[in-house]
Amino acid sequence: MQPRLNIAQLAPELYRAVAQLDGVVKKSGISSRLLHLVKLRASQINGCAFCVDLHVKEALADGLDPQTLHLVSVWRESPFFDNRDRAALEWTESVTLIAQTGVPNAAFDAVRSVFSETEVAQLTIAIGTINIWNRIAVSARLVHPVPEEAQLEA
Repeated sequence: MQPRLNIAQLAPELYRAVAQLDGVVKKSGISSRLLHLVKLRASQINGCAFCVDLHVKEALADGLDPQTLHLVSVWRESPFFDNRDRAALEWTESVTLIAQTGVPNAAFDAVRSVFSETEVAQLTIAIGTINIWNRIAVSARLVHPVPEEAQLEA
């Protein structure tokens, strides 16, 4: 896969605005564990290899358990996720797949049962922000780093 665009260079003000929003999300009070799970799950859904790679690396650097990260895509089938994780991951899926889900009341009820309204608002903006990043990376065809020894011949 070859990169298409360098959006950061072509639209620097807009790119910086997204980066600033991401910085505010990180300071919003959402736990880093939950933020890592949300970013990883949305990136998986959106098929963003660049962001999946980035968020796995960041989560590992922050001390998240590797096995937990391996199981994010199948969180419903794993005991590694508590009620807050599950509600946040369900909300992430519903909001990320908004055209298909319409964000149903059941997902809202689940997230609202374990998060305050303010936390749901913060979580929703965090989900929207990672979705912006995914759309930038996928449309630009950003390629995640690959160590030389791991590169396969095309």
